[in-house]
Amino acid sequence: MSPSRPVRVLELRSVRGTGGGPEKTILMGAAMADPSSTHVTVCYIRDRRDGIFGIDTRAHDAHVDYVEVTERHSFDPQVWSKLRRLIADRQIDLVHAHEYKTDLLALMLSKSCGVAALATVHGWTGHSPRERYLYYPADKKVLAKFPRLIAVSTDIANELIAHGAPAERVTTVLNAIDARAFRRDASKVADARARLHLQPDQIAIGAVGRLEPQKRFDLLLDAFAPLYRRNPKLHLIIAGDGSLREALDRQRRALDVTDGVTMTGHLTDVVSLHHALNLFVQSSDYEGTPNSVLEAMAMETPIVATEAGGTAELVHDGVHGRIVPIGRGDKLMHAISAAMLDRSATRRMMIRARQRVENELSFETRCRKVERIYQELAAPPARLRESYA
Repeated sequence: MSPSRPVRVLELRSVRGTGGGPEKTILMGAAMADPSSTHVTVCYIRDRRDGIFGIDTRAHDAHVDYVEVTERHSFDPQVWSKLRRLIADRQIDLVHAHEYKTDLLALMLSKSCGVAALATVHGWTGHSPRERYLYYPADKKVLAKFPRLIAVSTDIANELIAHGAPAERVTTVLNAIDARAFRRDASKVADARARLHLQPDQIAIGAVGRLEPQKRFDLLLDAFAPLYRRNPKLHLIIAGDGSLREALDRQRRALDVTDGVTMTGHLTDVVSLHHALNLFVQSSDYEGTPNSVLEAMAMETPIVATEAGGTAELVHDGVHGRIVPIGRGDKLMHAISAAMLDRSATRRMMIRARQRVENELSFETRCRKVERIYQELAAPPARLRESYA
């Protein structure tokens, strides 16, 4: 790479449908990159059979340099030649991968094309047997060969090291948020609540995420039901879609809380949702560093969450919100109740959470940390170059 031009980075990701939290990080990181030091091209591998793919629209709205490599199926060999040509055409210096498929591709491209390889490890959240017993174990072996890794939580960093990644090559960089884009505006509250058919005296409890096993919305429904029976003014809003939608719908009917629970499906306007909420709850068994929690912090929505993944690194218990053990519906229920009853303590936590995302967890801070890693990798010392061999 010439020292007179920015590092050219290819953000490489493969995902179906609308994606998840990593998409926010990738697109925002590309949009906020310092053009004097870094040029980012975002590349998604898109299965042409995917009828609900939505990353292209989000990339256009974010005004980032975006390209797609289409594949006929998950193991389409043409993807390889397309990526090699893209690297040559864009004069890419570094390939930045984000999940098991592109982790392997990035490492192979580093050897084949002479580019640097980096992976951000967001976690292993899938639950299918193929992912748990084949793809994820293989991915951890691949990641151990990378010259540098970014883990989005200390738990993930420890998992990487336990599976062979040298500790000096692993850097923990928590996810972050653009606090300017996520800001509460009191004038928008009434309209946001009206869109969700909330009455002025109702207390809206919200949860956001894919309706998949690790998010434990079943636990949240179990915790919510006795609270609702004691106070019918409570209303739970679950925003998201996924494989458990029908099962959760059956559960809310079985618990007799149908009138107290709204399932919105996938929502794109999270800011509007938070304007309607009085409390945000995360009930997950597993997380990387959850963007949904960062959004609640920025939107000054009081937080109750499990300690899953990097959540407790974002929200310090009793300081920025209430953190409870994983899988404990009783603790979750009591924390929700405490957040509503002790309003002065809840408000103090809410204010400190907003201050934290404005400072330590700002996206500008995260971008500069990642860009320093780009610079180090783009011109590696001799001993680091040897690790590609």
